[in-house]
Amino acid sequence: MFTLFRKEIFSFLNSLIGYLAIIVFLLINGLFLWVFPLGFNIVDYGYASLDNLFTLSPFVFLFLIPAITMRSFADEKRSGTIEMLLTKPLTDIQIILAKYLAGVTLVFFSLLPTLIYAVSVYLLGLPKGNLDMGGMWGSYLGLLFLASAFVAIGIFVSSITDNQIVAFILALALSGFAYTGFDFISELSLFGKADLMILSLGIQTHYASMSRGVIDSRDVIYFLSLISIFILLTKIVLESRKWEKSGSRLPSGKINSVSNQ
Repeated sequence: MFTLFRKEIFSFLNSLIGYLAIIVFLLINGLFLWVFPLGFNIVDYGYASLDNLFTLSPFVFLFLIPAITMRSFADEKRSGTIEMLLTKPLTDIQIILAKYLAGVTLVFFSLLPTLIYAVSVYLLGLPKGNLDMGGMWGSYLGLLFLASAFVAIGIFVSSITDNQIVAFILALALSGFAYTGFDFISELSLFGKADLMILSLGIQTHYASMSRGVIDSRDVIYFLSLISIFILLTKIVLESRKWEKSGSRLPSGKINSVSNQ
């Protein structure tokens, strides 16, 4: 499993995808937070806070993470290497986790340089150091959980198609719905008392809760459950591919045995 994990990391870094993912994430956040005179600009905001980073980053991840995960299984299917991969002495879960953890690791490395923003705000605060450290670390943890959920969704979508562009579009749509879709549905007030339950199904509610610096076990369980569900769905997709292969070989074997008799 570790060998496959390392192979996935190197395949990201040996191509432009890994570097572009990190550069694009940092560039977009840097421009909106420090350069463009828009609502996200930290200097114009007037407060020693990184709230705008954690508001903007999920929407950047909506495009960035599908671009990272779209090739995970789709490229294997397109090139025909998926069959060789499935015959290796690894379980389906180990294969999925290796690809999943590689994606999460790449996202983690893209987040590390943003600590420079935290240091900058810390030094620019009046008085110096006037920064809510608890809220900041809670937001970073929430952002990492959110990104991990997006990676799990992207890995699943990549397993159901052999077209990387289709995988990107579907992962973007599904991740976007998981993040904001339930909030939109609950605001329609169509289901009465069930609207609050529908709201709690969305990622944004739990992400916003963790961004306040309070790590609630319910939020952690939600993210871990969401990640587990999509990893399990990916496993089912891979297993169904094996069933199709074995099923397509079985009838011919029966015909041959009958003809031999």
